[in-house]
Order: sequence, then C-alpha cells, then structure tokens
Amino acid sequence: MRLTTALAVIVLLGGCGGEKPAPPAAAPAPSPAAASAGDVNADSPAVEPVMPVDYSQPAAWLCRPDAEDACEQNATATAISADGKLTKDRFVLDAKAPIDCFYVYPTVSLDAMPNSDIKPGAEETEVVRQQLARFGSVCRLYVPMYRQVTLAALRQMLRGEQPATNREMAYADVKAAWEHYLAYDNAGRGVVLIGHSQGAGLLTRLIASEIDGKPAQEKLVSALLLGTNLAVGNPHDAGGSFKNIRLCASAEDVGCAIAYVSFRAEAPPPADSLFGKVDEQGMRAACVNPAELDGSGGALKAMLPAAKVIDSMAAPGPWTTSNDQIETPFVMLPGMLSAKCVSQGGLSYLAVTITADPADQRTDAIVGDVIVDAEVQPAWGLHLIDMNLAMGNLVDIAGRQSAAWRRVHVPKLAPPSPPAPKPN
Repeated sequence: MRLTTALAVIVLLGGCGGEKPAPPAAAPAPSPAAASAGDVNADSPAVEPVMPVDYSQPAAWLCRPDAEDACEQNATATAISADGKLTKDRFVLDAKAPIDCFYVYPTVSLDAMPNSDIKPGAEETEVVRQQLARFGSVCRLYVPMYRQVTLAALRQMLRGEQPATNREMAYADVKAAWEHYLAYDNAGRGVVLIGHSQGAGLLTRLIASEIDGKPAQEKLVSALLLGTNLAVGNPHDAGGSFKNIRLCASAEDVGCAIAYVSFRAEAPPPADSLFGKVDEQGMRAACVNPAELDGSGGALKAMLPAAKVIDSMAAPGPWTTSNDQIETPFVMLPGMLSAKCVSQGGLSYLAVTITADPADQRTDAIVGDVIVDAEVQPAWGLHLIDMNLAMGNLVDIAGRQSAAWRRVHVPKLAPPSPPAPKPN
C-alpha cells in the first residue's frame, strides 16, 4: 500500500465515538462511512491479557526530546496573503521548552496482524508531522509507540469477521508509557496531552482513569482531544467524560480540555453524523473553539497540507493564480477561514466558514472532506483536517497556557540575600 493510501485511513478508522453504523455486506477495502469507535473497540471473544511494552527501551518511543527522530522533520509553512504574496514562517523547534506534550497517534499501522508491533513505519512518521511537529515550538515532544488495532484487522471487521484484536493491549501500552513518562521524564513539569480521533479516545480514557481527581491532575496544562465526541454536561456543571476537568474558557485557563469536531458551515452534520453527539442522557458533545480562546475573534490560523497526502481527500488546486511554487509542507491562508461553535438538532460542532478574497489572487477553496468513490461523505465533515484547521491557534494557546501554568506551579526564585554587614 502506498503511503498516501495509509494516510487516507489514519483518522478515518481511528475510533471516533457516536453510533456504530452497520458494516457493508462485503467490503474489500475500508469504507469511511462504515468505520467508527465501535469497530475499533470491539475485541474478539478470545483476548488474553498481556504485559505492556517496556518503555525504558528507546525503541518504544517514536519521539523523545533526547533523540533525533520523527518529531524533527521539516514542518515549516508558507503564508499566502490575499494579494497572493508568499511569506515563509519562522518555525523553530525549542529543545529547552518549559513544558512537555504527550501525544497518542490515531490508527495508522500497516502491519498484517490484528494488533501492531512497535516498529515505526513511514505512516507513523508522517502523522507526527501532520499533527504534532508544530507543537515543538512550545513543548518537548513525547510520542510512545503502542500496539494498536491495525488497518488489516479493521478491514476484516468491516467484512463481518472477528479478528483477534485486543484494544485493552493498546490502552495498557498507552497507560504504561504515561506512567514511565511521569516516573522518569516529567520531573514536575507541566504537560499537554494531545490526540485526534482514536488517539483522543485513548487519552480520554487515560485522563478519566489516571488523572481526573488524582495527583497527576496538578501537572495537566491542558488536554487537546480533537475529532472525538467528548461528553460534557448540558450545561457543563457536572458529569460527562470527566468529573473534575472542565472545558477551557480562555487561553490562560489551565487544567482544562479543548475538544471539537469540524464541519463546513454550509454542510452541517446530518442526522446520521458520526460526530457531534453522545449517547448519554443529558449530555452533549463538547465544542471549544480555539479561534475564540486565543482572542482571534473566530479567525482560524490553519496550517493545511501544501500537497495531496491522502487518497480520500481531493488534491488542492493551485494555491495562487500565479501558481507560485510552494516549497514547505504546510500552507497558511490568513483571513480566509473562520469558525464558531454551533449547537442544533442535538449536535455540537465547529462550523468552518470560507471568506472569498475580492482580489482573487489565491484559492478560495480548501480540501478536507472524506471522498469515497468520487462522492463526499457528509457524516465525516472535515474530520481529515480537524487539527490542521486550528493548528496555529492551538500552538499559540499551548504556549500561553504554559506560561499560566508555570506562574502557579513553578516556585519563584527567592530574591538574593543582602550582604552580611561588615565588622567594625
């Protein structure tokens, strides 16, 4: 399978909450409309408990700050202004960042067995670039490998088969990686937890079990749980996925969560949407708009893939009318994209609006819809680019939350003592 094909299902088959749609009678290849959290989370009846991965071994980590690894790829961007002018940004990885980011990647493994091994492939490396690398400007990056349910197993499930998958093994690995990080790497630092789709689902479970209301909560700068249906009370006064962790209310709010799913404003989620709803009575799916939290007034600081990287997404057209060459892996379109949280029909989601440029010197279109057999799948919305849409906002927020967390949790240095008086 080509890398682009692998990337097509990184987020599509990652586990996304919502109701489980019926699988097709025959499915020679995965169908996005048929894959959901129910597929990923359904173990076969004969699952044996296993020991988690040994995270004292460097090979168990895809990224660590003390190694040259997948998190040090080129992640620069080109900003395209309304007049078509190109400007490269100044992204710099901060090896001495004062907080950490702990990231769990979504389903991506091309391994043939039901659960993956922990040997990274090109697919894991690329998803790190797409979803995490930019955070390296504000935090040290930790990414554990884990034995996730593979794409091959998901295809079997879509055909109605029962491969010997073990989701408890995947969670046990993530839990063990977190415990190792706390014991040997954290050293009292604040940490941002980041995940998308299945990664967000695993982190939601980890937070609820190991962090919410426990000593580790003091270390939580924030949790970015994107492309998942995080349950919150309606209104959010109690209950939901977490008991003691609220939704973030500002860019200086800490110990809180940011969660959303994205749809085009002109194409809201249909009744059978996979996102934007939860099953719990009296609950709703969380929607926190990063473009409001950071004071941008709804303006998205998107960082979109500059070229096609996903088979299930249309290729972007020329970025500018002059068809200038883009040499960076990401493109920014300042002033073109905005978003607001919308709640209607029992659904909560981030509605994304495109504002056309009068000068018509750059594209007025974005790609990100899931396309199968040349048809857009409306139940998925813009799930493919949930993180890309607000990447700049999220990185800015993480930096501001870092400063706010350290003001509270890092003791200030005592002023120097005055010199002792000299004897007469």
